[in-house]
Amino acid sequence: MPLSWNEIRHRAIAFAKEWQRETREEAEAKSFWDEFRHDVHEFAFIPGYKQHAVEDQDPVNLRAVQILGDLHDALAAGGYLGHALERFLVRVLFCLFAEDTGIFERHAFTYYLENRTSADGSDLGIHLARLFEVLNTPREDRQDNLDELLAELPYVNGDLFGEHLGFAEFNRDMRNALLACTRFDWSRISPAVFGSLFQAVMEPKERRQIGGHYTSERDILRVIRPLFLDELQAQFRRIRRNKNELKRFHKRLGQLRFLDPACGCGNFLVVTYRELRLLEIEVLRELYRNGQRVLDIQHVSVVDVDAMYGIEIHEWPVRIAEAALWLMDHQMNLRLSEAFGQYFVRLPLQKSPRIIHGNALQLDWRTVLQPEQCSYILGNPPFVGAKYQTAEQRADMQLAASGFRNAGLLDYVAAWYLKAAQYIRGTQIVVGFVSTNSIMQGEQVAVLWDELFRNYGVTIHFGHRTFAWESEARGKAHVHVVIVGFAAFDAPGKRIFDYESDATISETKVRNISPYLIEGPNVVVGNRQTPRSDVPAIGIGNKPIDDGNYLFTPEEKRAFLAAEPQAEPFFRRWVGSKEFLNGIERWCLWLGHCPPHRLRQLPLARKRVDAVRRFRGASKSRPTQKLAETPARFHVENMPDGPYLLIPKVSSERRKYIPLGFLQPDVLASDLCFLMPDATLYHFGVLSSAMHVAWVRQVCGRLKSDFRYSAKLVYNNFPWPVAPNATRRAAVETAAAKVLAVRAEHPDSTLADLYDPLAMPAKLVRAHTALDRAVDRCYRGRPFANDRQRVEFLFSRYEQFGADLQ
Repeated sequence: MPLSWNEIRHRAIAFAKEWQRETREEAEAKSFWDEFRHDVHEFAFIPGYKQHAVEDQDPVNLRAVQILGDLHDALAAGGYLGHALERFLVRVLFCLFAEDTGIFERHAFTYYLENRTSADGSDLGIHLARLFEVLNTPREDRQDNLDELLAELPYVNGDLFGEHLGFAEFNRDMRNALLACTRFDWSRISPAVFGSLFQAVMEPKERRQIGGHYTSERDILRVIRPLFLDELQAQFRRIRRNKNELKRFHKRLGQLRFLDPACGCGNFLVVTYRELRLLEIEVLRELYRNGQRVLDIQHVSVVDVDAMYGIEIHEWPVRIAEAALWLMDHQMNLRLSEAFGQYFVRLPLQKSPRIIHGNALQLDWRTVLQPEQCSYILGNPPFVGAKYQTAEQRADMQLAASGFRNAGLLDYVAAWYLKAAQYIRGTQIVVGFVSTNSIMQGEQVAVLWDELFRNYGVTIHFGHRTFAWESEARGKAHVHVVIVGFAAFDAPGKRIFDYESDATISETKVRNISPYLIEGPNVVVGNRQTPRSDVPAIGIGNKPIDDGNYLFTPEEKRAFLAAEPQAEPFFRRWVGSKEFLNGIERWCLWLGHCPPHRLRQLPLARKRVDAVRRFRGASKSRPTQKLAETPARFHVENMPDGPYLLIPKVSSERRKYIPLGFLQPDVLASDLCFLMPDATLYHFGVLSSAMHVAWVRQVCGRLKSDFRYSAKLVYNNFPWPVAPNATRRAAVETAAAKVLAVRAEHPDSTLADLYDPLAMPAKLVRAHTALDRAVDRCYRGRPFANDRQRVEFLFSRYEQFGADLQ
């Protein structure tokens, strides 16, 4: 058998140390051995070990899940299921990783399977149970005549192999599936992604959707850097030459405790632990930088896996998280070994992470980790919208949000904010969560953040504004998220991170961060029945509740009129948001004003009316049943007598502007639009401006990622210019008219075409830029540099209007 990788590493390090102070003619060779000591891993190919750079989207991750999934399926098909299967696979994963990374001797696990088990797999379950028992037995307690392949295995401990599992009954195919796993190079899988890659193994529907529950390392670092890592690294740089301060700092590192209350497979905890250990190694290098010899490095490292705490609702990820932390600990111990010339491995495992299997919204977090011991809370709680929650999740929300109004509007993730706020009250704990951006937009802001500000004294310390959350799932749509750091105490130097693109991130230091993740006071925007400014009210368009009986495509209309031409006067053009933006032709049979004697002469129209009557009468809603008494009328009727301004209720966030337009009264707008009768060019100009869109982006709700315009929340709260003079108002009207004129030059293009960011005509871009300048001047003489300045200005104006403050 070749030398073990651990022995090679140990001899290389010892040899370099032996030559460390050599000053004779061998000095030239000494420089080589110094480099060899630090780069010894590059020579791992000599005994057959491979080194790999791990990439987030390495296809090897897919292959790993596929072969482990085959093993899972083979065992499950044989009836080995549930808890026993989950525990068994975690143990197998540990062994596979261990023999490829130096925890075991090279190929120790593989050799045992190949040489000690029958080809038909009949005795494999018994042998694996024996192997697991040996890994849980101290060397001094093992039998003298133990199989030599088992005797060479280390004592692991840590409860990983402690529980007795029933034998898995293997056959030839199952054994082959396990051996196929051993032929894969598991050193290519970093513990930082270890858990999430294999969570898919236990979820057949998502077996190939790697990372469906995975937050990328990039996004984890975006949480932990402002949460604690930036501050720790900055402090280390300040004190690195002060040995006494450095010792106190090192002691502090060993006292930090982290809680992830939705930890999944432990990604946040694993990356956090890695970064802490890397920082500790730098600290130790400084403490022993003058050649002071470290007698035993296992006594100088104070950061261990017992600093990591988590709560996870499913058992399988709990076990994966534990194993991933142990494996990351092993890698960091090897780093420490290289730094100090001593081989260091924490076997048997003396300490363990505390990952609790349970429902975080039903558990008292204090039973997991007392608040006075906790330093930071972090994680990525589940993304489930208010309308998509299961009955169990709604019950969890009611429990977490007991006693405050409109909790039913909140996304599931908000429950973690509320639990965290209760847990951190009166402490110095800082929380950092990745969340869907919906909790910082729309109605949820007033519901959640008013509660956190008023009743829990929460202050936002840092925030990453909306960006695309990176998922490893192939073909999976990006979710738009924010990162929010908060605490129950104030702090200077609050930080806002803005994303012009994934590659361009700007950071701003501010005095206070509002719940919209902009600089400003703790002001929330709630629903309002009437506009704050002196402007016309807007209302939704028409809502038929007709089961589609009154709506027609052009082809359907032609066919209907061919059979009943007398109905033609009662057809009106029909537009919703989609039709308005994309130039789609639709028609509505409007019979609400049809005289009874005329309706009796239209048998096909009467058939439609009767179908609507029956549809409404069958509804479970009493108001809808009542509408069956007047089946020719709409539930909501909004038909202006003159031209009106149409605002689409839904518009793509990709557009720089929300396309609005004037329509004639013979066109009926649906309830997916807002209507402003008697609108002027000035109203059109302000609502078409960058100023208004900046407000919309910040305040409105979302349908997927698209804007969901609202009268009560967005329009009625929008701070219009205060009494602009006639000259500035006229400038807006002139610029607005120019926008309409340029649009009219493209009769064959839809509004979706004209406002596509890649297709928008240059002349229209210039017209809108001129309109933006004219509208900005109505607010102040000094121009706004960007939309964030616009939003901050609008919120200051909103506050002056008398918004509710903290």
